Order: sequence, then C-alpha cells, then structure tokens
Amino acid sequence: MPNLTRRGLFIAAGAVGMVAIAAFASQRFFGGFEELATAPVYAPQGVAIRGTDPVAYFTEGRAVPGAQAHSLDWNGATWHFASADNRAAFADDPDRYAPQYGGFCAWAVAEKGKLYSTQPDNWKIVDGKLYLNYNDDIQSRWQDDIPGFIAQGDERWPKILREGV
Repeated sequence: MPNLTRRGLFIAAGAVGMVAIAAFASQRFFGGFEELATAPVYAPQGVAIRGTDPVAYFTEGRAVPGAQAHSLDWNGATWHFASADNRAAFADDPDRYAPQYGGFCAWAVAEKGKLYSTQPDNWKIVDGKLYLNYNDDIQSRWQDDIPGFIAQGDERWPKILREGV
C-alpha cells in the first residue's frame, strides 16, 4: 500500500506540474493577446507605439524611447521622438518612418486580419518599411514567411480600416 500512496503522490505532483506548465505557456503565448479596437495607429493613452521613436529604428537600429518634449501629433496620435532632429525628419516624411499597419502587430494583421498590440523590441525593417510585432514568439512566426505576411497584411490593412475589426 505505501507504494500506491507514493505512486499516487507522484502522479498527482506530475499532474499539478503539467497544469502549471500549461498555465504558464498559455499566459506566455496567448495572455494579453486580445483584439483591439480599430484605429489608424496603435496608441495606448493616445501615444503612438508606446512612446518609442519611430525614426530611431532607422537611424540607430534599435528601439529608443521618445520624449514628450519632442512630440508631434500625426494621424490621430501623439508621436514621441528622442530628438528634435528625429521629430523634424518624421514631420517631413511620416510615411517613410511610421510603422506599417499603424504600428499594430504585423503578424496579426496578416494572419488573422485583427489588431493586436506590439512591443518596441519586436521589430524589423523590410524594404525600407518598419514592422512591429506582439512579442518574441509572434515575431518568430512572422519571420517564417515575411514576404507572404507582408503581402497578406498589405491586402487586409485597408479593409480593416474601412470595415473595422
């Protein structure tokens, strides 16, 4: 009988461990991944792309926090820049620097036709255009077929804006 009890405890501990792993994986891969309302720009609290300077992706090759002191209103959102020079570059040619799909997750626009948030460190410049993604895992999925996802996203984006999500 003691072996049954140990075996039962071992099985129960394994089951609890599996539930914990499943809960962690669910949160990691799907937690917070909820559809957002239709808008031309991903702008929590009215600030585009979490206050990250879009020009810096091109000039510094990394996500750089912008400053409220160097802000500009464009396309229904306030954009922050790390410098007055970056703000001026964006003002002169916003279509060159603004992220595609309004800064919403490029993979979600393409694959699901839906709008999801992004993280500043999940980005890639392709053919001179900036694309942002939800997290590392989604970025990895997007990178599996960048040309296909861009083609699909380019097709879906105008429809999303026109008809809503």
